[in-house]
Amino acid sequence: MTLQPMPEVALAPGVFIPLPGAPRLALPFDEVRVSAGFPSPAADYEDKRLDINEYLVRNPVSTFFFSVQGDSMEGAEIFDGDILVVDKSVRPKHGHIVIAFVDGQRLVKRLYRRSGRVALVAENPKYPALDIGEEQELVVWGVVVGKFKRFGA
Repeated sequence: MTLQPMPEVALAPGVFIPLPGAPRLALPFDEVRVSAGFPSPAADYEDKRLDINEYLVRNPVSTFFFSVQGDSMEGAEIFDGDILVVDKSVRPKHGHIVIAFVDGQRLVKRLYRRSGRVALVAENPKYPALDIGEEQELVVWGVVVGKFKRFGA
């Protein structure tokens, strides 16, 4: 296995980058949590703002967005059609969900790196772990730091 440095990737379908210098948009944000059980009658409504860039994009020059295709990461709450927020500046560690290239094929998987074993692990029991052998080239391109999900409405 050769672990290569992260290459610059030509933008492909499903890969997006934030616009440099794009104006910030602070949206209304209520810090009172929404109850998924019984509602709380006590709520203090203070006008807060949330900028999605500040919340999800820590390093703008190294952040990219990837569209997910497939169901191998459903156990990690990553579903077909979700948009992943990927930061190339985060050093990948055991257990991180990463965007990786294995012999040129781009994948999103959980990184397993223990006791000399390196593997990319799916979060769906239908898919086996992909053990990286000596003859394979693995490039961990970036670490998934968040996601966007659109509901049907």
